[in-house]
Amino acid sequence: MLAKGTGVVAIIVVAVVGLFAATALFVVDETKQVVITQLGRPVGEPITEAGLHFKIPVIQKANYFEKRVMKWDGSPNQIPTKDKKYIWVDTTARWRIQDPLLFLKRMGSNATALSRLDGIIDSVVRDRVSNNNLEELVRSEGWEEARQKLMEAGLPDLQFLGAFRESQGDKLIKGREKITREMVADASRLVPEFGIELLDIRIKRINYVDSVQEKVFERMISERQRIASQYRSEGEGERAAVLGQMERELAKITSEAFRTSQEIRGKADAEATSIYARAFGKDIEFFEFYRTLDFYKNFNNPKSSFVLTTDADIFKYLKNSAGTSRE
Repeated sequence: MLAKGTGVVAIIVVAVVGLFAATALFVVDETKQVVITQLGRPVGEPITEAGLHFKIPVIQKANYFEKRVMKWDGSPNQIPTKDKKYIWVDTTARWRIQDPLLFLKRMGSNATALSRLDGIIDSVVRDRVSNNNLEELVRSEGWEEARQKLMEAGLPDLQFLGAFRESQGDKLIKGREKITREMVADASRLVPEFGIELLDIRIKRINYVDSVQEKVFERMISERQRIASQYRSEGEGERAAVLGQMERELAKITSEAFRTSQEIRGKADAEATSIYARAFGKDIEFFEFYRTLDFYKNFNNPKSSFVLTTDADIFKYLKNSAGTSRE
């Protein structure tokens, strides 16, 4: 009976020790940091090292907080820019708990911290957007260098746009990167009192409001049409130059061919004349007779009238033909 009682006591002692250990020991992993509170009040320094740690059961509590970087996403806001253009701005940020003890005292939870960040970051974004032109918000300060590299690569469209920019005057001062760095600097001065470190703010998307978007699209279409008209004009100029060059070369080729043909024809006529002269020179009377018969054959002009006497030289072979036949 005594042994049985001793066994029960041992079981009770083990159970009590186990319960004590379960409530007194806690584990902190690499992604967490812990603040111990005793009856609701923080005690000791925050625990940031991973491992097994001890607290007083029942009266002390381990409050876990994230050590990793966390995300904040704001709601898109309609904000006017410095040049009076109304746009929707959608931003995001990254933050972490730098001082968990101060965070517990001031914020208490991540939900409260996100709510406070909503007010701080939205205010900073609104101030910076309204103090800068739209062009600076959508472009980076490295845009000019990037455009220059693309122009050197031989892209004619970018060359034309670059020339247009230079003609209008490029007034880019900051660019989106510098503006977002200013946002981070402004907001970072307001969050340390809450035990928070703000790491980054980025603009996810910028878009015109509906009332302005249609006009912007019309202006973009007009700009592309102007560029297309410029291309067509340059193309027509190139076409005219090519056609002019082609006509000059064609005229030159035709002229040289005509000159060559005339030279060949002249040489042929001269050689034919020489041959005729040598052939007919052997019998001049036969030559005259041949030319007279050729005239008879080819003469045909019904619109003209000739009055000739019988003594004309052209009829001399006709007059002599009767006597010749009688002989």
